[in-house]
Amino acid sequence: MHYNLPMFAQLSSSLYADMQQRFAELLTATRRFPILGSCPVTIAGRYVGWLHPRAQEVLADWPKVRRSSVGFHIAEDLPPSAELNHYLAELAQTLNDGGCVKAWRDELLDVYAEGQIIGVIERGASRALGLLTQAVHLHAWAPDGKLWVQQRASHKATDPNMWDTLVGGLASAQECLTVSLLRECQEEAGLCATELCDLSSMHCITRMHRPLQEGFQAENVWVNDCILPSTCTPSNQDGEVSDIACISVEQYWEMAQAKQFTLEAEIVILYCILQRCAPHAVR
Repeated sequence: MHYNLPMFAQLSSSLYADMQQRFAELLTATRRFPILGSCPVTIAGRYVGWLHPRAQEVLADWPKVRRSSVGFHIAEDLPPSAELNHYLAELAQTLNDGGCVKAWRDELLDVYAEGQIIGVIERGASRALGLLTQAVHLHAWAPDGKLWVQQRASHKATDPNMWDTLVGGLASAQECLTVSLLRECQEEAGLCATELCDLSSMHCITRMHRPLQEGFQAENVWVNDCILPSTCTPSNQDGEVSDIACISVEQYWEMAQAKQFTLEAEIVILYCILQRCAPHAVR
């Protein structure tokens, strides 16, 4: 069954304006430079990101690492290959041993260099190198215009106990974005593709650039929104979620004002609300 997504005509003009202002503030907050002392880094001769000062210390005397006046150059003589991936696996372990990895994930991410994928690396090492990552989000509506959201588990390494989009995660290595989204839907909310009614086309709403304690976040934020049928109740499958709730737009705004949502979730949810609440929005 397909539903027409609600336009939320009941939203007051003042609330809509406040949400627009908050959305603009969030985008500004995610357009920042790396911390002082970070430097550009290349892998296999191509620019990939920003190397955190602590990571510079750890890698200073490591094989196939050269420092120049403009940055760090890693594995200059290795083309994209299994050999490069093996080298990057050892490099990630060295960063972990040196205290540069916030949480080891046993998950590989693609390494993007100047628009191309040149290899794979342990997810936990991506921020120390300032590598570009791809985040996929599902913003789910109920048929009555409420929002489905989830609370992150207390053991999460990033933003524990914070509220989030119903589904969100990073695309794994050698995985297309649609497959990533469907995998996350199953793991985080127990949803299959047939339950995602009126699923919008996936699109990138922003690229986040912001310094983190463990490095630098450069991340494309990809978004779908959909209607979940009234017969559908999301249920977490992977133990990474402590609660799932269906809330009104006004309830969301109160929680956001109390800083109960992650920054990235706020961006995604506000974007979707503003799209659906636009006075002349059409489907």
